Amino acid sequence: MLQTINNLLQEISVLLIKNSEELESYRLKYLSKKGMISALFDDFRNVPGTEKKEVGQKLNELKQEALEKYNSVKSSLLNTEDISSEVDLSRPSFPYSTGSRHPISIVRNQIIDIFSRIGFTVSEGPEIEDDDHVFTKLNFAPEHPARDMQDTFYISRISSEDSNPEDILLRTHTSSVQVRVMQNQKPPIRTISPGRVFRNEAISARAHCIFHQVEGLYIDENVSFADLKQTLLFFAREMFGEETEIRLRPSYFPFTEPSAEMDVSCKICGGGGCNVCKHTGWLEILGCGMVHPNVLESCNIDSNKYTGFAFGMGIERLTMLKYQVNDLRLYFENDMRFLDQFKTAF
Repeated sequence: MLQTINNLLQEISVLLIKNSEELESYRLKYLSKKGMISALFDDFRNVPGTEKKEVGQKLNELKQEALEKYNSVKSSLLNTEDISSEVDLSRPSFPYSTGSRHPISIVRNQIIDIFSRIGFTVSEGPEIEDDDHVFTKLNFAPEHPARDMQDTFYISRISSEDSNPEDILLRTHTSSVQVRVMQNQKPPIRTISPGRVFRNEAISARAHCIFHQVEGLYIDENVSFADLKQTLLFFAREMFGEETEIRLRPSYFPFTEPSAEMDVSCKICGGGGCNVCKHTGWLEILGCGMVHPNVLESCNIDSNKYTGFAFGMGIERLTMLKYQVNDLRLYFENDMRFLDQFKTAF
């Protein structure tokens, strides 16, 4: 029997199997219940006791070798058949499409880079916030309309009868991050806070319930409105070009006094007037102002010693102006025809 086993080992080792039909013939001949290896196991009872150990080891080796060859060839044939059936090898090759950054990410990174070059650090905070950080410490009056359900997504509204009432909500601006920075860091403070914010608004070409902001804060001794103006002029010219001009119009925000809206000269018409700027020559891009003393005091910063300025801008708005996108909804629809246009951006 030893000689028979050795002959089969040699035969299996040199056997070539080219296709599925030959593999099945191999299985039937060697590994099936009526195959040669099963017959040898049946005949094993007739082996003399003194030879059983040696013959048994060889028989097990033969079975293992036969199984390994079968599994190896089967796997190889399956891979070959899958390739031949799913891929047309005669088809010309084509370049694979590369990914790109989202336009919102592109502009966000540009804004961060510009302000980082003049000493601003980046601060981030939670999107789920409490009323204290989003409204109260920013000098919003209890009856301010921004607190209403029409503008704010409330997660839980605790009754005013509660001994320690606190509303939990989705932040409506990243100013809440600035509050956290002022509470945990002593002046001088120079930081920007990029992030996603939420407001309960109807979705349209010009508005969305989700959008992105970058807000800036600078607090130190003797900070003036002139510092604010020069900082924003530097930003506008770095973002839109050296010929860009700015103008500041009086406005109102609860957390700044005085407050202003900032416009930039329209880069499309050069200030001459067009449909984009509604023939005014100017485009509004952000709100700004000097930090209200009440905000400083609520964050334990001495308003008699320190002053500061703050500003906030919508990234979607800047992206629309920079790339002349006329529908804000395109940023959220994942339309590859739209996103592929930004592959050359960084």
